[in-house]
Order: sequence, then C-alpha cells, then structure tokens
Amino acid sequence: MLRALALFSPIFSPIFTLFISLLLVLTPAHAHKPSDSYLSLTHSAGKVEGQWDIALRDLDFALNLDANGDGELTWDEVRSQHQAIATYALARLELTGANAACVITAGEQLIDHHTDGAYTVLRFSAACPASNAALGVHYRLFADLDPQHKGLVKLVNDGTTSTAILSPENPLRQMSLSTPSKWAQFGDYVRHGVWHIWIGFDHILFLLSLLLPAVLIPLAGKTAGKSAPNNAGKNAEPASVPGEVRSDDVQTLRAAFFDVLKVVTAFTLAHSLTLTLASLQVVALPSRWVESAIAASVVIAALNNLYPLFRGRRPLAAFAFGLLHGFGFAGVLADLGLPQTSLVLSLFGFNVGVELGQLAIVAVFLPLAFLTRRTWFYRTLMTGGSGLIVIIGVVWFVERAFDLKVIPL
Repeated sequence: MLRALALFSPIFSPIFTLFISLLLVLTPAHAHKPSDSYLSLTHSAGKVEGQWDIALRDLDFALNLDANGDGELTWDEVRSQHQAIATYALARLELTGANAACVITAGEQLIDHHTDGAYTVLRFSAACPASNAALGVHYRLFADLDPQHKGLVKLVNDGTTSTAILSPENPLRQMSLSTPSKWAQFGDYVRHGVWHIWIGFDHILFLLSLLLPAVLIPLAGKTAGKSAPNNAGKNAEPASVPGEVRSDDVQTLRAAFFDVLKVVTAFTLAHSLTLTLASLQVVALPSRWVESAIAASVVIAALNNLYPLFRGRRPLAAFAFGLLHGFGFAGVLADLGLPQTSLVLSLFGFNVGVELGQLAIVAVFLPLAFLTRRTWFYRTLMTGGSGLIVIIGVVWFVERAFDLKVIPL
C-alpha cells in the first residue's frame, strides 16, 4: 500500500519532477553549463574596441559549421565560416551613443578555450557618436534559438569596469560611462553569483548528493537500539536500505535542518576561501585539473549514498571538496573580471550571490525531501538518483580529464 501511495500521491510528484528534470538537463549535452557568451567592451573618446567570445557549439547549432557532419569542428571548418560568423553575430548586437547607432566593423577571429569548450573570439571596433553619459548595448544573440542564453557584458571606460547580464527577456542595457556606484557594482556581482550557482550543474549535483541523506535517520540510530538513544547517529551515515520505510527510519525536521546546515556551512566556508584566494591571484591551479577534480567530487559524493565512504563526516567532505569548487567559481569570475576600483566589495558581492543561489536550492529541496522522507519512493530516489549522478559525474570526468567527447551531441 505504501509503495502504491508513494508512486501515485501528488505529494511526491513535485520532488520527483524537480529531481528527474534536473538530471535530464544534466546530460552530457549540457555537461558544464547553459549557453553563455562573453562580450568585453573598452570605450575611449567615442571609440569602442570589442572582443566577443561565443561558444562554437552554439554557433554550430545556429550556422551548421560542421560541414562534413562528422561531429567534430576543425579549424578549417571554422575559418571558412569567419565571415558568416561575424555577420550573424554583429547583426544581433547594437551599440548606441547619444541615442544614435555606432558603426561596427568586424576584425580578426581567434579560438580560445573556456572551461566548457572552444569559443570563437570575434574582435571588432565601433565608432560611436560622442556621449559622456552611457553606452547602450542591445543584445539579441541566439534569442530566437535559446531563451536561456545569457550575454555577460563587461565595459571598461577610463579604467572603470561595469558589468551586466543580458538575455532574451532583458536584451537592452544603458551602461554608464561615468564612475559607477560601488554599491551598484556590488549588486551586479550579487546577480552574477546567483546566476552562476544556478547554472553550475556540477556544483548543484555535488550539493544535492550530500543533502539527499539529510532527512534519513543515521544507520547507527537503527542498530544501536533503545539502549543508546542519545548517541544515535552522531557520527554515522544515514541508512540507505531500499524497501519499506518505517516511521523510525527518518529524521525530525529539526535534526534534518541542522544536518543540512552543517553541510552547507562547510561547503560555503571552503569555496569562499579558495574563490577569494584565486580571484586575488594568491593561488592558481590549471583549470583542467580543477574541472576534472570537481567532476570526481560529484562521483564520490553520490557514491557515498550507495556505499558509506565518509562514515558520518559529510560536513568534512563538503569542506574538503568545497575548496576545489571555489577554484571553479573563480574561473567564472575571471571571465567576468573584477573592477579594480571596488575589487573587495565586488568579490564579496559575488560570494553573497553564490550563497543566495545556494540557499534558494536548499529552500526548495529540504521541504520536499522532508515531506517524502517516509516513503519507499524517497529511498528509491536516493539510490537510483545517486546512481544516475555517478554516471553523469564519470562522463564529466572523462570528458574533462582526457579532453574527450564521450557522447557526441
């Protein structure tokens, strides 16, 4: 009876839909993050020098750059389409000064590698009507193909940096040419931080893998019996035996909350530390090593739900692996750049944004997990979902560590 209710009760459908949808999105086709481009603009005396990094996978989808259809883009294939790429991209970008359009001229194109693959680097210049107030940016790249696409814009004017996130829903921004308010920059970087935790699928899966056991009673609590109620589960892993779930197999809301709090706090402290050190260029690690290690952490965290590896030390594991994840966040921040005039405040804002995005994920997860904690469904979700996360993590690791495309898409 309980199994039937677990499968059909509407109480369980929200968490099922959320979790399965997330895992479907996190297939190798989206192994790292959704579609982003990086638009860097340098303004001086009515002239703009621009550099636009656009993912080749996105351009291939829009322009069919893979001429022979073998699933691999070569330099010759990309080079032969330079004119088409420039025409396509610049037709979807409008810069304005003093309410008049700037004249944009395409320049050279190069190839660069970001953490999620190869990007074309389109350089251009623009002559703009004289304006001391603002530079208008109207961004429409991939608006007709991908409603989730984001353009990360950085404007440098007289040594002052300002940033913006543009999208199909928010394509237009008037970027001030005067010295921006430090608090405005803080707010911009808070938004950047929120956005990047929400698109950091590997970070999300790592966190969810650690949180899944939080609402289940520790295994020691089941085996210790009534003779040791006060020691039940202090340093033990939650039970993960599939089957019928009895009422004494689950955590109270208070216990689950504090379990989640310890894990999230440890993860936060660790990635905040390395994010700060890496962003200030105190410590640097090769991005390939970092991204591969992050993928491995996803695998290990999910395996812990199938076979206890941490033995009651999930917060310690969250801290240790959080150090690696901080370097991953720093790679994103390096693409955005930090304004030197308010470096510390902007870095703090990005950290705050990451934490707010993380707390939003926890705020959705914990109530749904707590409501379904007594069911066979949740145990099946924990084991089956963790198994699927392991597979995804292994694919990510192989792709990142060995620069291979495991599943050509």
